[in-house]
Amino acid sequence: MTGYYTQKLAAERLRQVYEIAPTRVQQYFEAEIEFALSKIKATDTVLELGCGYGRVLQKLSQKAKELFGIDTSIGSLCLAQDFLCDTNSVHLFSMNAIQLGFRDQQFDIVLCIQNGISAFQVDQRKLIREAIRVTRSGGIVLFSSYSEQFWEERLYWFRLQAEHGMVGEIDEEETGNGVIVCKDGFRATTIGASDFLNLTSGLGVEPIIKEVDGSSLFCEMYSTRI
Repeated sequence: MTGYYTQKLAAERLRQVYEIAPTRVQQYFEAEIEFALSKIKATDTVLELGCGYGRVLQKLSQKAKELFGIDTSIGSLCLAQDFLCDTNSVHLFSMNAIQLGFRDQQFDIVLCIQNGISAFQVDQRKLIREAIRVTRSGGIVLFSSYSEQFWEERLYWFRLQAEHGMVGEIDEEETGNGVIVCKDGFRATTIGASDFLNLTSGLGVEPIIKEVDGSSLFCEMYSTRI
């Protein structure tokens, strides 16, 4: 989780990114969280990779027994401490998602939603493998990216971010086919169904690909380890 989301789009600036999102993008946020909540039981211990300022953790705390959130941005984690100050069941750590400091099979559910798999800019197969490692046998690993159907809404949201100076000016000539390119070097990519299947091949999980709300593509993985 390096680059923009550690140095430039962190803490208050990251919160502003979500606050300026138009109604359809807000719907996408909520649909992803509701899908994640549908997988969580009241007895579950849950880990979120790339928790930012705690926006998702706050929602998940209404259902999960205990939550852990990791991020590489100290600024975002400090904001999360304040944002989640009334939530005793959440624990926050500065940690890289491909080198988790947790024991094997520690969590019931590990999730990385809202296109974190692309935003982190790390080896995606290592990212998924590490998430699987810390998930108990029979537990669930959830990753998500954008649906192809959501392209126009997503692009409009990024144009708003550019207008507010949160990302660089959109390079219209280079932008397309699911990739948004900014003139300051920032690139926002996506993961398709075939990509998810290739990334999870041979990792001991049974991936299920689901489209949610016409905006998200989820890869839902169940550990098959004995």
